[in-house]
Amino acid sequence: MKITNATKSTMIAKRATCADTSVTRMRGLLGKRALPEGQALIIRPCRAVHTWFMRFPIDCLFVDRHGEIVHLIQELPPWRCTPFIKRADYVVELPPQTIRKTQTEIGDRLEITS
Repeated sequence: MKITNATKSTMIAKRATCADTSVTRMRGLLGKRALPEGQALIIRPCRAVHTWFMRFPIDCLFVDRHGEIVHLIQELPPWRCTPFIKRADYVVELPPQTIRKTQTEIGDRLEITS
């Protein structure tokens, strides 16, 4: 899958995978050494994430059911937990600095395509 910021016409991720079962959501990015640039993990449903046992920071986009970014966190370090974002339907985990590089902001709309 690909993730595009439809508001800004920018590519967020060229290769995204979806964690949409209890097992894949629990596993998430655990055990990975890094999340390569251009890749992403979509966790659905999801309103909060953690980086316990992870080895690297991540950027997080919290997205509502309409595809609008309602909250974002840049470079969440290992061993941290995000707040619970009530309006979020899913979270997109990205390599660090992706939000800054793509100038993604709250209110932008995402488009996910296969």
